Amino acid sequence: MRLSSPALKVLAVATLPLALAACSSGSGTSSSDSAPSAKSAAPKSPAAELPTGTELKKALAPASYFPSGFAVDAGFSRDTGDDFQPQTTKSAAKPRCADLGATGWIGLTGIDGVSFAQNSYVNDARTTELDQEIDAYRDSAAADVMKGLAKVVTACPGYPDSDVGGKVKVTGAPTGGLGDEAYTITLTNPAWENGTTLVAARVGTAVVSVLSTEGDDNGAASGKKLTAHIVASLEKQGTQQG
Repeated sequence: MRLSSPALKVLAVATLPLALAACSSGSGTSSSDSAPSAKSAAPKSPAAELPTGTELKKALAPASYFPSGFAVDAGFSRDTGDDFQPQTTKSAAKPRCADLGATGWIGLTGIDGVSFAQNSYVNDARTTELDQEIDAYRDSAAADVMKGLAKVVTACPGYPDSDVGGKVKVTGAPTGGLGDEAYTITLTNPAWENGTTLVAARVGTAVVSVLSTEGDDNGAASGKKLTAHIVASLEKQGTQQG
């Protein structure tokens, strides 16, 4: 676990609209949010083969998967429901590197998908978390997201930790054995008791993204295991839909 670092940060709306898109649509909708409605902004179905947020939610790992003492944080459960949002690509700019440690970190690539589902599980002490998300994209955008991860790591070799001090070191590398392709990012800081592992894996036009601080190996084993579970669920779901 991290030393004194609060779990469950969420990316700012201005920085990553996708990470908070469910504030305007889907089962995690909050009527007080000011984000534009995905229902009015996007067509009902951009492509027949793309899953809705409701379908993606079914592929997330269930509560029974997580270690004893972990519970879902309802405030971080979001999805786009049965609607789709416009797919957008932001202009190239230096990312907010500190957002690598937040939910929705996959959006740092600058590409927002058309549907997504996400939630977070936290231990009783709120010192350890396992976050999971699936985003669906049009055409080749999912592959572009995977390519973008290496660019994020290059742009963010490190950043200061505003919570406990010290500098977070960022490393990344392609990872085999998960979906069509995968990439792993590791965050470490001498001020933390344990680091953070981020894993992204592409399954066709969808990208699974996981954040893990569980375990004493920077969350590496549990992050890869959770990613593999979701990848298998997506592959099974795709077979059943086909």
